[in-house]
Amino acid sequence: MGNAKSSAISKEILEDLKLNTKFTENELCQWYENFQKQCPTGRISPEEFETIYARFFPDSEAKTYAQHVFRSFDTNEDGTLDFKEYIIALHMTSSGKTTRKLEWAFSLFDVDKNGYITKTEVEVICQAIFNLIPKEDLPKLPADENTPEKRANKLWGYFEKSDNDRLAEGEFIKGVTENENAMRLIHYEPIAD
Repeated sequence: MGNAKSSAISKEILEDLKLNTKFTENELCQWYENFQKQCPTGRISPEEFETIYARFFPDSEAKTYAQHVFRSFDTNEDGTLDFKEYIIALHMTSSGKTTRKLEWAFSLFDVDKNGYITKTEVEVICQAIFNLIPKEDLPKLPADENTPEKRANKLWGYFEKSDNDRLAEGEFIKGVTENENAMRLIHYEPIAD
């Protein structure tokens, strides 16, 4: 792997990202320029990622969620995100209901990275999602999902598993794809007024 510290984005990475995300070449070059400015080392630390992520959620406590997002995108587990991991993170957290997005959601919920999701892990992520919800929106939540525990119970219920079962990726994707509500519960969407 060439360690190019040039200001231009490499052709390979550009092609790869154009193929795998909804961003255009212009957008990607723009992102890259900003990335170079913000992260001269070419790497984003968990702290930097939390700061960037917090800008998307100015009214809420995004730190825990950002930490989980960071973990799920640090695919080589080196404790940093490179430009490619970073763009894929932005793309996945902001675009359509594709299988890839669900694969990402699975890795978000798989807190210990063992290839399965447990109900406890669902509770951990539901708590993090809850922190993203602005305080004034909490009263608008349905009665059966107005606490992290209720949200986790409701979500887990769609998978028809007992509380100490575990869920494989295929089962997770199937359960979420077949239930509009589960799809909504696995991530945070601002409440439309």
